[in-house]
Amino acid sequence: MGKDKLKRWAELATFDNVVQPTSGGFGIDHEVKGTWNEKILKNGNPIVLELGCGKGEYTVGLAKRYTDKNFIGVDIKGARMWRGAKTANDNGIKNTAFLRTRIEFIESFFGTDEVDEIWITFPDPHIGKNNPNRRLTCPMFLNRYRSFLKDNGIVHLKTDNRELFDYTYNIVKNNSLEVLAATTDLYTEFEGNDILGIRTHYESIFLKEGLSINYLSFRLPKSKEILN
Repeated sequence: MGKDKLKRWAELATFDNVVQPTSGGFGIDHEVKGTWNEKILKNGNPIVLELGCGKGEYTVGLAKRYTDKNFIGVDIKGARMWRGAKTANDNGIKNTAFLRTRIEFIESFFGTDEVDEIWITFPDPHIGKNNPNRRLTCPMFLNRYRSFLKDNGIVHLKTDNRELFDYTYNIVKNNSLEVLAATTDLYTEFEGNDILGIRTHYESIFLKEGLSINYLSFRLPKSKEILN
């Protein structure tokens, strides 16, 4: 293991805005569940999650633009998350936090109606028919999000992978969910839109390669079970 990675892990443990649980998993609630604003963020603002946040570019970028909301980046890879957490700490961005855990355990860390919106930015698309239940937009995960997302809360997906976009769009339409926006060429159709212009590390690479960026946003009703 590289010295830089060890150094980042050590520094990550010193940040007040980072939660690295030693407990919490399937059916085991962490003490922070339902208390993020009270214990970590110290205000009553709406909470927005970035799932699979990587280096946290979106978490930090959104927090800078919307100081009246709280943004929490979630990822399992601490060495990547370090970048976003350090940027937030060094720049005094108080409306950010980071959670190091697997998305499979997400229900153990957020309480009923605790979250207003979810961003899923360039997740692993798990290409192929044998992997749909590993996608962060599959019915299994969407139903988990319903447990802590406010009724009709918004889910955003940005991806360079057309297969994942089409798969998610079909799930949304087949379950009669309200679509707020859908495009297979984000930077042509929504040119100049500030919030969608925040670019992650991987997104910048994809754009240099000439790939189109797909974007989908929709509402997720609390009372409606999502089916395949």
